[in-house]
Amino acid sequence: MRLIKILFLTTVLVLSLSAREKVNVNFSNIAVSDFIKIVSKITNKNILINHKVMGTVNLVSTSPIYDDELMGILVSVLESKGFTLMKIGSFLEVVRSADAPKHNARVVEKGKKLRGSFMVTQAIKINGENVDVMAAKVRYLISKTAKLMTMKESNTILITDYPRNIETIKKVLKDLDSNSKKLVKIFTIKHAELKKLHTKLLDITKSLINEKIETEKVKIILDDNVNSIIVVASQKNINILEELVKKLDIESNVSHGVEIFSLKNSDAKSVLGSLNEIISKQVYPDPALKPNVSMSEEINAIIVLGEPGIVKGIKLIIDELDKEKYQVYVQARIVEINKNNTENIGFKYGLALGDVSSSGLYAMSANFGDAELTGYASEKIIDYLGDIGSGATGALALGATLDFLETKGATKSISNPSILCVNNKESSIYVGKTISIKSGTTSNSASGLTDSFKREEVGLTLKIKPRVSSADKVTLDVEAILENVLGTGANEQPETSKQEVKTQAILRHGESIIIGGLVKNYDTKSKSKIPFLGDIPWIGEMLFTSRSTRSEEDNLVVILTPYIIEKSDKLSQLQKDLGELAKIQREYNIKVFEKIEKRLNSSNNEKIEEEEY
Repeated sequence: MRLIKILFLTTVLVLSLSAREKVNVNFSNIAVSDFIKIVSKITNKNILINHKVMGTVNLVSTSPIYDDELMGILVSVLESKGFTLMKIGSFLEVVRSADAPKHNARVVEKGKKLRGSFMVTQAIKINGENVDVMAAKVRYLISKTAKLMTMKESNTILITDYPRNIETIKKVLKDLDSNSKKLVKIFTIKHAELKKLHTKLLDITKSLINEKIETEKVKIILDDNVNSIIVVASQKNINILEELVKKLDIESNVSHGVEIFSLKNSDAKSVLGSLNEIISKQVYPDPALKPNVSMSEEINAIIVLGEPGIVKGIKLIIDELDKEKYQVYVQARIVEINKNNTENIGFKYGLALGDVSSSGLYAMSANFGDAELTGYASEKIIDYLGDIGSGATGALALGATLDFLETKGATKSISNPSILCVNNKESSIYVGKTISIKSGTTSNSASGLTDSFKREEVGLTLKIKPRVSSADKVTLDVEAILENVLGTGANEQPETSKQEVKTQAILRHGESIIIGGLVKNYDTKSKSKIPFLGDIPWIGEMLFTSRSTRSEEDNLVVILTPYIIEKSDKLSQLQKDLGELAKIQREYNIKVFEKIEKRLNSSNNEKIEEEEY
């Protein structure tokens, strides 16, 4: 019965189409393989079927269907099943769509319009654009099983796909290629200075035209020989530049002018903000006189359009805002001083070393000041360094004090960082460590209890903001934050402390300031025993062993010494000067330490003589 139905439909279609009559054809749930046989019969084409194509076809026709249209419908049905038709000599073959490009698709001459239903191969020439860029733009238009490749040497796209897809791609490429077409326009300059006008056009173009878009790119060339500007761009951008050239190519005595101020030391964005704030507060008798100010981040410049007199005033403001900024080189010395050890040293050497606060350190340094040595050192500082500041010589005694305490084990140097600060800009130094703090505990049946931890930074943070008032004086806004781990508390969690000091000081070039008040208190336990007897069990522990607990106090002091740098090229010279200053400090220390040791020996000898007497 099924065979009779197929033969009947085939006979009806053949008679209808051969007579070119208008007939409606309807297929309902006909197998794809049967549909192939019907199309082969109607179109009189031999079709080789090497693959089993599953599925059915439903076709409702309300208008005449001719043989070429029927073949297109068959290709569409096969494509939906993962197959297609390829012409192999005098017959057609059903092949898998993914393998279609391998079956020698017919090559069609370049530029020829494509028709039909079978896959073909054609080369498409790209004229005004990079072939890889254009291929990337149209790749999504090809069919799933099509192949597309580019040939850079000829700027050509080679594609194997269905004719309708290739025609669509060709149309899109033509449209894209024509939109990117560049033109050349020559503008003869009559009034304006050629080089200045060229510079202005380059800067203004960066603000008006987005050159990140390939088709929007503009090239502006200066030609001195014919006093002209040559522009290579799209027609739209040439029109924009033509209007600009007309407005800028005017006599120099016009009421408005354009000036571009390149900044050397300041940021264009911050300068523009200051200028806009000043201009907004001004009152102009004629609103047209209000200047137009903008910026160019690319060249870090301010662009001003306005009346020459007003532009001149704005230039004075820009010159002041763009002056080279002061820099301050700050040397920091972070030292931890043990109070008990310091008192012992003071008692031993007969020095006033009980107070380890900031004021106490200045009192200590009086013991290390020697008029003869200070005068000698001052002369050397002037010989080597010139005028580095009167505070530099006063710092020698303080430096000797700290170095002496460190050699005797009373102090410990935590860090000696240096930082270069820009005037009115905050800089910071951090010296510390990162610890783990238990943040919670989770429980699960597989692994039991699992602890989670978070990382916390503990240490010294030093923030410095300088404000230079003159070449020899600077105000320092200083903030010091000290965080310490005190020990282990409940649940074996680390206990921390936090101390904070904020201060402000006005210092001379090379003068030092001591920041104190950061104190850490703790207890140390010690055990002493009589040799041999202390080792006797129980009795030795009770009768011949003693234990003691001593309260300790550590003071953390920060010594800051600022050096003002008026110009950046003086930084290297300052670093050389500081190297010489460090050498002088070492020489000074040696001589002062010798005098203190001699004084101690002399005092001890006098005591011995008194005891003998």
